[in-house]
Amino acid sequence: MILCCGEALIDMLPRVTKDGEAAFAPYPGGAVFNTSVALGRLGAPAGFFTGLSNDMFGAQLRDALDDAGVDSHFSPGFDRPTTLAFVRLVDGQATYAFYDENTAGRMLATTDLPDLPGDVQAMFFGGISLVSEPCATTYETLMQREAARRVTMIDPNVRADFITDEQAYRARITRMMALADIIKVSDEDLLWLAGSGDLGDLARGLIGDTAKIVFVTRGSEGASAFTREQEVFHAAQKVDVADTVGAGDTFNAGILAAFETAGLLAHHSVLAAVSADQLTDALRLGVRAAAVTVSRAGANPPWAQEL
Repeated sequence: MILCCGEALIDMLPRVTKDGEAAFAPYPGGAVFNTSVALGRLGAPAGFFTGLSNDMFGAQLRDALDDAGVDSHFSPGFDRPTTLAFVRLVDGQATYAFYDENTAGRMLATTDLPDLPGDVQAMFFGGISLVSEPCATTYETLMQREAARRVTMIDPNVRADFITDEQAYRARITRMMALADIIKVSDEDLLWLAGSGDLGDLARGLIGDTAKIVFVTRGSEGASAFTREQEVFHAAQKVDVADTVGAGDTFNAGILAAFETAGLLAHHSVLAAVSADQLTDALRLGVRAAAVTVSRAGANPPWAQEL
């Protein structure tokens, strides 16, 4: 099983009523939630850990996980509200206004950490859940506890406008990337985290004692994978873009699903021996799955049969 650890929220997406009035419609979302749903739809064994509300939006989130075949029993329920993210789309690009104070997800504490069974081979972390306290410390603590025993992946998915303490956030992301086997960043994330320079050089600079693979996505220009010895590129798939909500999250699921199928998540040492062909297969699935997501409104990852 691949256990995704991070935020689940409701994306309030802009819509127009039949009378022409502006409105918002609630859709299950959150970067890490989207990755878990995409994994389940791709047929990979997936679980999800967060704090879920007992309110009607929390029920909507659990239902979406169940529909995708994602195991949500790791996620405790709380009598706190669900995080809401109101989305504004400009030329297909999403900006967000978050309502996150005292929510079930944000208030997740280290005392809520689950005991994990042996069938959890890999863990995924990322998103805005690594920004706000106390949940950010909770997820970092979980990664510190489990990283030596299981393959871990992180996608910071930087939302600069959401960060209130940049120094603390950068320090946390640096510590967690140092624990991860797989790091995924967008080109914008990489430049924000590592400064200006050649993307390939910056990506290789993230490979340390633990990190074995760095994936860099570049939107319509495609995606690359870097190891100490290899660099593999895959072009983006041309589609009519509805919006980009959930594109990177779906890409992450494609990478993990491909690695799971290839048996690369069994152990750190197995992943370290990844071949160029296996990296190409992972990039191909990640790009193809993301292309379906951007072709339709909202974070709506593809099912395996759609590919």
